[in-house]
Amino acid sequence: MRRLALSDEILLSVDKPARYIGNEVNAVDKSGSPDLKQMIRFCMCFPDVYEIGMSHLGIQILYDMFNKRDDVWCERVYSPWPDLDHVMREKKIPLFALESQDPVRSFDFLGITIQYEMCYTNILQILDLSGIPLHATDRTEDDPIVIGGGPCTYNPEPIAEFFDLFYIGEGEVAYDALFALYKEKKQTGMSRRDFLLRAARIDGIYVPQFYQVTYQEDGTLASFTPSAEGVPAKVQKQIVMDFDHVSYPDAPVVPYIQATQDRVVLEIQRGCIRGCRFCQAGMIYRPLREKNVERLKHQAETMLKHTGYDEISLSSLSSSDYSQLNELLTFLIRICNERGINISLPSLRIDAFSLDVMSKVQDIKKSSLTFAAEAGSQRMRDVINKGITEEDILEGALEAFRGGWNKVKFYFMLGLPGEREEDVRDIPHLCQKVAECYYDEIPKEKRNGKISITASSSFFVPKPFTPFQWARMDKEEEFLDKAHMVKDEVRAMLNQKSIRYTYHDAYISVLEGVLARGDRRIAPVIERAYQKGALFDAWTEYFDLNRWKESFAECGIDPYFYTARERDTSELLPWDFIDCHVSRDFLIREWNRAKEGVVTPNCRQRCSGCGCRVYNGGVCFESKD
Repeated sequence: MRRLALSDEILLSVDKPARYIGNEVNAVDKSGSPDLKQMIRFCMCFPDVYEIGMSHLGIQILYDMFNKRDDVWCERVYSPWPDLDHVMREKKIPLFALESQDPVRSFDFLGITIQYEMCYTNILQILDLSGIPLHATDRTEDDPIVIGGGPCTYNPEPIAEFFDLFYIGEGEVAYDALFALYKEKKQTGMSRRDFLLRAARIDGIYVPQFYQVTYQEDGTLASFTPSAEGVPAKVQKQIVMDFDHVSYPDAPVVPYIQATQDRVVLEIQRGCIRGCRFCQAGMIYRPLREKNVERLKHQAETMLKHTGYDEISLSSLSSSDYSQLNELLTFLIRICNERGINISLPSLRIDAFSLDVMSKVQDIKKSSLTFAAEAGSQRMRDVINKGITEEDILEGALEAFRGGWNKVKFYFMLGLPGEREEDVRDIPHLCQKVAECYYDEIPKEKRNGKISITASSSFFVPKPFTPFQWARMDKEEEFLDKAHMVKDEVRAMLNQKSIRYTYHDAYISVLEGVLARGDRRIAPVIERAYQKGALFDAWTEYFDLNRWKESFAECGIDPYFYTARERDTSELLPWDFIDCHVSRDFLIREWNRAKEGVVTPNCRQRCSGCGCRVYNGGVCFESKD
């Protein structure tokens, strides 16, 4: 009989107890292995609720890759929901991994994937409930090595003191070297410090405690230098170039309760050719690398067979740019129609080809089309290098209406660099033009009911390694003034009843901006907020602004120092020690082109000299014939 860490009484008292019992379909159990004591025990963590974490493709990939090794057992842990968090503290129950139900503190490694800045207090919850000291320098030989990975590690400084090391880049590359070193540590009795010192010399590994930071009188960084011998001044991003043969799960773990993304996920490519100046993913995952279509066909068949899902989704930053999309979709439509399986196609550009494809795989009456217009005016779309015109949007909408769609979603951003009042007002004006297009161009007898337009706006947050990393960010009041301007303008529209407008929480956005571009001085603020009860800050119902305001004040930190000033391109930035081969010169060039409103062609049209040709592959070396 499998032993559970929580009693039946506790499980019956909390919401969705299936979050905590493990034993899901395709979960890996190596508890009966005779070599268990010699194995490296790795606990993979997503610091959010189970349903969100189970939807994360990166963890599924690494979980599968690690468990294919005979000498590693990788398990999973997620943030306990507040109801169980309270019980665990009250009854002093240590946080446990799902597969073995063993305490997290008993593992060799705790790997935390960091997708979003607003989960930083949840990272402290994971450490705290596990009984692991929050500060890396306070840990002993008995504590796991705490690793951070994911997009937020491209500026790990605000959380640097909570981690032993960070893995910079794609996880499939350097873990073999790290595991080999850890096996040597176990065999020789190597100390924790010596292990970390040698790990810091592995490409892609950053060990914060071996770097010294100093500051100028004005608060900006003065220096960032290694403080131990042999530690590199620059940490190199790791990237997979042989994308056809990279590890991928044939049998991903299937939860017993519905996850946010409850489907088979087929990763068709990594990277993006578009070069949107606000998009961090489009920069740090360069260059674009495609997976062979025959391999994708095999993976689709295998995963559907091993999971029983009734939906398959294509994963990429811009699926329309996959050069073999037509062949892949023809295959998927054939096998999925035979089995009654739905096909989900996110990240498509709205053009005639995409609409034709979607009409074959979607129930038009139920589905809505999504336009990531990002800005209402053409001037602002040029500033951000979106690469689409108003004509593209209206023609795409008209094609969709002719195909039977009548529901449209628009995503916009407010507070973009160089934004003017007329740019803000152009958001509802664009929605109005789309509504007019429907009623003017589609005969009444051919309309599929009234048009429904949902426009939502997030607030612009500058991110590291983008051309906008130097940009000023609006304050909360400025964001809200712009959102109210859009809302008032919508109410004045002729088709106002057809247009619904929503916007993100401005206060969460500003905090995200501080955490995204902060330095090591932010760590005490995060810790103080956690001590005050901050948890699940990405969830609006749990976010408490006052906790954060008090924490900034008590730590003597002005949050607007990190958000409300434009940074000079000569300023030393907290993440400048990372080399992701998207050159500073390229980012400065794009920052200046943004100010001029000049569009840069995409990577397939013309190389923009970003620096990623050093990888000797991907889109940089595609045939231009």
